[in-house]
Amino acid sequence: MFNEIIKALFETCIMVFFSGFFAALGGLPIGVVLSLTKPGQLWENKFIHMILGALINATRSIPFIILMIAIIPFTRLIAGSSIQVKALIVPLTVAAIPFFARTVEIALNEVPIGLIEAAKAMGATPFQIIRKVLLPESMSGIVSGLTLTLVNLVGFSAMAGFNGSGGLGKLAIDYGFYRYDTEVVLITVIIMIALVQCIQSVGDYVARKIFSH
Repeated sequence: MFNEIIKALFETCIMVFFSGFFAALGGLPIGVVLSLTKPGQLWENKFIHMILGALINATRSIPFIILMIAIIPFTRLIAGSSIQVKALIVPLTVAAIPFFARTVEIALNEVPIGLIEAAKAMGATPFQIIRKVLLPESMSGIVSGLTLTLVNLVGFSAMAGFNGSGGLGKLAIDYGFYRYDTEVVLITVIIMIALVQCIQSVGDYVARKIFSH
């Protein structure tokens, strides 16, 4: 079983970190727009804020297992399949983007308004304020949000094992559930706990380093 466990762990890491990377690329700009279109912010627009917020809430409210099934046609369009490790990156990314976007919004909202007003008084454009004030000041919170997103993706990737695509979830189902091998389930749980702990520890360390500077 050693080779099977290593293979499953590698597949889980691939799914989690690639979907986390794509979620960061998609969720960061969405979170910025969501924050800056709020009343009193740089791009105040109640309509855009309301629509974007509603879409994010709707996506986040769908259980991952249902979301994964619902977007199978989209997954096949993007990945050419719906049952491979690379295919699972698509629904994982779709599930993670709105979650990470919310964490970015929260981090940006914690930036003191005085810093923004000072930058505006100095003639900075909105994009300069975003790049030189908002993002640097909120980076610690954004990193913490990304860490939390990756931790959630570990759990999502385990649920994704139900479609037989790979990862620790598939290993637990194939050997633990169908073959009633509780030892494999226990090993899988321990590995996932260790993986989550590693992600959380690294994320916390990076966030502290950013905050201290």
